[in-house]
Amino acid sequence: MTKFVYTFGNGIAEGDASQTELLGGKGANLAEMAKLELPVPPGFTITTEFCNEYLKNGGKYPESLVQDVNSSLKEVEKIMGLKYGDPENPLLVSCRSGARQSMPGMMETVLNVGLCTDTIPGLIKKTDNEWFVYDAYRRLIMMYSDVVMEKSEDIDPANGQGIRILLDNIMDDLKIDKGYENDTEFTIKDLKFLCDEFKKTIEDTFGIPFPDDPEKQLWGAIGAVFKSWFGKKANAYRKIESIPDSWGTACTVMSMVFGNMGDTSATGVAFTRNPATGENKFYGEWLANAQGEDVVAGYRTPNPLNDDTKNDRIKTCLHLSR
Repeated sequence: MTKFVYTFGNGIAEGDASQTELLGGKGANLAEMAKLELPVPPGFTITTEFCNEYLKNGGKYPESLVQDVNSSLKEVEKIMGLKYGDPENPLLVSCRSGARQSMPGMMETVLNVGLCTDTIPGLIKKTDNEWFVYDAYRRLIMMYSDVVMEKSEDIDPANGQGIRILLDNIMDDLKIDKGYENDTEFTIKDLKFLCDEFKKTIEDTFGIPFPDDPEKQLWGAIGAVFKSWFGKKANAYRKIESIPDSWGTACTVMSMVFGNMGDTSATGVAFTRNPATGENKFYGEWLANAQGEDVVAGYRTPNPLNDDTKNDRIKTCLHLSR
């Protein structure tokens, strides 16, 4: 039987850096870093081979794949001491694309997967940080509705007003009403209001509610990652770069690490060389109290990691690094 799921974490990995064709660049290098005992969040990668099977078979998951994913998820739960979908001790995950050749910004990622009305109270109790939990929840709602409910279903929004634009407008209107400049100024009450308004808009737009079930969220996000291989942006990019359609993308599911838990948390992007010129100098930028999309989307101005980063040459590459 073909092996479609490869686990990594806690100093152990089933794959390695030589398997980029099977695990994609992200999955192969995460496996390699795990073997080097670097602090990689544990997870598993579903292979590029399964991507082709999934798309060829009309988006169906065979029972063997479901069993392998559930088994791998249990390994992640064991390492993290958390349980996916558990009301008291919930694990949240990200679902990330990763082809064998870099296709920056062309495919999709979904963060904070597993947050729902059942898991929110447990995460609040565990972190003692209600603001963080509802900030993560509004991010999930925005990203999931855009990536899974619209793009992966190939919905062409009316007048170009996609769901992400509609939700961004709701958030921008609240900022104007409150006189806020940044998302970090939202109060807990504001975030709860946004989550409720987002869910109403989603149901009005698509005729179905935002999924309040961790299992549906997980499998919806995995499928959306695979479907994004044939998204409009990805198709156009492959034609320009002469990347074969048959390569497919892998999907990596891994434990979330949160940069939005307050001013002592951060997210960022780093390069071992200047990404614009190849000069052998360490480059990077970071944001306090944020998640990865904030660094590359231009919502806030990131901070340089060091003096070598303090120039304009890196900006374009940072926006392409998502």
